[in-house]
Amino acid sequence: MAGKAPSQRQLRVGELVRHALAEILSRGEVRDPELAGVAVTVPEVRLTPDLKRATAFVMPLGGAAPERVATALERNRRFLRGAVARRVDLKFAPELHFRVDTSFERGARIDALLSSPEVQRDLRTRTNEGE
Repeated sequence: MAGKAPSQRQLRVGELVRHALAEILSRGEVRDPELAGVAVTVPEVRLTPDLKRATAFVMPLGGAAPERVATALERNRRFLRGAVARRVDLKFAPELHFRVDTSFERGARIDALLSSPEVQRDLRTRTNEGE
């Protein structure tokens, strides 16, 4: 699947699974000490083309350790799969896997690079050349 854009069906089912996971996590339905009192956001869920495997990208809010939260969710993935299956009408519930979402960190790093004096200097130079 590397290099190939996801189909509309993959995107639609990914959103359904994402919403279901977000609801389950916000209601505190997962009974795990690592997740107690931790708000977890699910920015994205990617599905394989056959819709049998879903990778949920998660990020805890409030400074919780992201790796520990992802590990706790992995530990509880059978429960979560069943809970998602009850909320999303699919022939087969996808096998769930959890990864820490690093897109916020990448975005912050890109913002920092774009704000650096060197890049600002180069941008000013290019703007002056175009006049």
